[in-house]
Amino acid sequence: MPAFLNSLRRWPVAAAVVLLLVLALARSLDSAPPARPPAHADLNPAMVTYLHPDQIKWTGRPGVAEQAVLMGDPTKPGLYIVLIKWYPHNFSHPHTHPNDRYAMVLSGTWWVGSGTKFDPDSTMPMPAGSYVVDLAKQPHFDGAKDEPAVIEIVGEGPATTTPAEQK
Repeated sequence: MPAFLNSLRRWPVAAAVVLLLVLALARSLDSAPPARPPAHADLNPAMVTYLHPDQIKWTGRPGVAEQAVLMGDPTKPGLYIVLIKWYPHNFSHPHTHPNDRYAMVLSGTWWVGSGTKFDPDSTMPMPAGSYVVDLAKQPHFDGAKDEPAVIEIVGEGPATTTPAEQK
């Protein structure tokens, strides 16, 4: 028998052996223990400060509206950052602030109205990601309809609120 015919007969055997080796290798890799997760770095508190959600101190009226002060003191002169959490079916009545306030909707839908007449049906929805500026001394009202809304507000204190509703 010519030599090339002998090598042709051996080819299927060699291919089967290679296939079995590949399958065995794949199976052994699949059963290998998972790699260790990367170690978490320690943050130097002199360089980075943070709060996890469960560490944020909320004050106010649970079920209506709550506030958490993240930076500064809104009752005193200077920059402040607060979170406002509106619960469903709760609104402020028309009011003004002495300084501009810069708001970002973090979650939910915040409903915003302008003017001195309180009318929640006339409010505009501001979904998460929306940016709103409450201009100084301009009457507005806001709140939540069917879902809670969390808003971050940055402003210059003191952050007083003056009622502006006309009935």
